[in-house]
Amino acid sequence: MRSRTLSLVVVWSCVATTQASADVIGDWNQKAVTFVESRQMAPPHAERIMALVHLAMFDAVNSIERRYRPGIVQLDPSAKASSEAAAAAAAGTVLASLDPKTAVEMTGAIAASLTAISAGEAKSEGIRFGEAVALSVLKARANDGSGAADAYRPKTSPGVYVPTPTTVASTWPSVRPFAMASAAQFRPQAPIALQSEEWSIDYNEIKELGGRASVKRSARQTEDARFWLAPGPAIYYPMVRQLAVARNLGLLDGARFIALIAVAKSDAFVAVFDAKYHYDFWRPITAIRNGDTDDNPRTERDATWQPIEATPMHPEYPCAHCIQSGSLAGVVKVVFGTVDIPEIAITSPTAPGITHRWTSLESYADEVANARIWSGFHYRFSTRVGTEMGHQIGEYVVKNFMQPATAASR
Repeated sequence: MRSRTLSLVVVWSCVATTQASADVIGDWNQKAVTFVESRQMAPPHAERIMALVHLAMFDAVNSIERRYRPGIVQLDPSAKASSEAAAAAAAGTVLASLDPKTAVEMTGAIAASLTAISAGEAKSEGIRFGEAVALSVLKARANDGSGAADAYRPKTSPGVYVPTPTTVASTWPSVRPFAMASAAQFRPQAPIALQSEEWSIDYNEIKELGGRASVKRSARQTEDARFWLAPGPAIYYPMVRQLAVARNLGLLDGARFIALIAVAKSDAFVAVFDAKYHYDFWRPITAIRNGDTDDNPRTERDATWQPIEATPMHPEYPCAHCIQSGSLAGVVKVVFGTVDIPEIAITSPTAPGITHRWTSLESYADEVANARIWSGFHYRFSTRVGTEMGHQIGEYVVKNFMQPATAASR
């Protein structure tokens, strides 16, 4: 790869223009989202890629400006290397390395994103340096456990049928986090007892409001449920890009802000799947169809109950959408000192024609949590725990990762 990418520097640097791209970080965030979505990556895998892309961009720019501690690597650039060119080349090199079929596509994408930078030594040196940083980042994460084959063992007895779809991310608890000390660092307490009053309340709430045939769920609740059926980076990063623009962040601070969110979201998946497969708690469709087996007289069985759509193929507790929204809110709270934000508007691929808006990340996280109840996927106690885990992880990442260079070593 090294000889091939270096040979392309001449091609990229021959585009003579006058000024640098105003938002190379946001531009490559959108390209990375498109990359993972077009390949239909499962959300944990997709968020790992987003973290790699953004850490490569941050480390490339930060190695030039030296204001923060590195995320993964810190190399020595040439004195004339362009930060914008380094960021674009770092992101493109990460994506090209993940799928050889896209190498030519990434070459064109890098060239297009750098058309605003005049041809010359700064541009060519920046490209070379961005490549070097990306390759170092990829090498550092090459054996992080993300490539392990699914080895989930269904619970059964000899000869007895169990549903056969492959589970999602059963190996993810063994993935090495980017910032957390371990996958279990934020593992919550066990789910509530099935004989408790809280279990019966949460059980009956989702049975009544989360069922496909519910007549008590409001139109807005149904809209929210369908809006947040969307998984993965496509539903979260448009909000992140808008926040970065609204805060008028410069190149390095913008790179750091989105990298912090990408790292928090990736580590949140490691943490939530650690908890999910540790506790192995049943989904509502299983619980409600077996409501006569939980030794709780207040949970009546419904033999034909179904959620709005097919239940995700992994254990219920805690809520993964909730930990994702919570981690985003946790990063923003620490970076900007508040969860109040300029109005942000996003759409969803699972709710065409609908736009949702927020001026507070608290109300945004609440909407996500409630939506997972209305969709019939998560109990209220699980959404509460997931959101809180996300907050903790987001705050931890900002306070312990990519700190200002004058801060105490982590």
